[in-house]
Amino acid sequence: MSKAKDNKTPQGSTIALNRRARHDYFLEDKFEAGLVLEGWEVKSLRAGKGRVAEAYVLMKDGEAFLLGSHIQPLESASTHVLADATRTRKLLLHDRELASLIGATEQKGYTIVPTAMYWRRGKAKLEIALAKGKAKYDKRQTKKTQDWQRRKAQIMRSDG
Repeated sequence: MSKAKDNKTPQGSTIALNRRARHDYFLEDKFEAGLVLEGWEVKSLRAGKGRVAEAYVLMKDGEAFLLGSHIQPLESASTHVLADATRTRKLLLHDRELASLIGATEQKGYTIVPTAMYWRRGKAKLEIALAKGKAKYDKRQTKKTQDWQRRKAQIMRSDG
C-alpha cells in the first residue's frame, strides 16, 4: 500500500494562476470551490487552455458565480455544442463558506478574487480568496519589501 498523499496542490496539477491578485489585493481567507463545467470545458482545461487572470467572483441570491474567466474551446470540440469561452460558471461551496463570504463582501472594501485553478482528485477546483484592495502606496511598499528580502537572501548566499 502506498502512503496517502498530502492535500497540497502538486506542481503538475495547476491549470491557471492569477499572479496579479497578489499584487492588487491583500489576500486574507482562502477557500476551495468546485466548478460547474460542461464536457468541452473539462477537455479544454485538461489541455491547459484556461485563464483566471481577469476573472472575479460575484455573489447573487446566496450563490457564488465566476465571471470573466476564459476557457478556450478546443478545435476538435463537438460541432453541435455552442462553446461560450467566457460564460458565467457556478461555484460549489458549503453553506457555511457561502455565509462567511457573503458576510465579508457586504463590508466595505472586500471582494472575492480567484487565485488559482487546479486539479484535485480528477476534478477542477478553484482557489478563491477574500481580498481587500491595495492602494498605490501599499503596492510600492510590498515591492520594496520583496526587493529587500531578495537582496538579503543574495547577501546571505554570498557570505556563506
